[in-house]
Amino acid sequence: MKRKLPELVVLNRQRSVSVDLGWLRRFALMALPLCLDESADGLFALGDVEEVVVTLVSDKRIDAMHRQFMNIAGATDVITFEHGEIVISMDTAERFALELGHPTMAEAALYLTHGLLHLNGFLDADPLDRERMHRVQNGIWRDCLARH
Repeated sequence: MKRKLPELVVLNRQRSVSVDLGWLRRFALMALPLCLDESADGLFALGDVEEVVVTLVSDKRIDAMHRQFMNIAGATDVITFEHGEIVISMDTAERFALELGHPTMAEAALYLTHGLLHLNGFLDADPLDRERMHRVQNGIWRDCLARH
């Protein structure tokens, strides 16, 4: 079934890591319909979001958000808010990309895919949910990278 895609906004609110917003936006436009077709609970909540705003921030900023909204100290890779906001730490993306041997933008794209799946009902708190989410996420991520 064809679902209406939400509008997509990608913002860079950090200065420590060089980013290619056009590249990330093009990736997101490929990943969005694939994530929309996947649902962990059959509800396809992503289709109810009018706009997805992806904001790239620093570790310092995401740490503050992590503390404020989740009461967890420390930077994390991505935080997703159910109203359609995905916040990605570019410092974390750069660190993990270097460790894993792929481009920083590819790592950010992985986090973006993860956030889109969270918006569509996927959870990753327990091991079975996490394994399922990562399987779907990695498939979409690899497919979009190959086509990008």
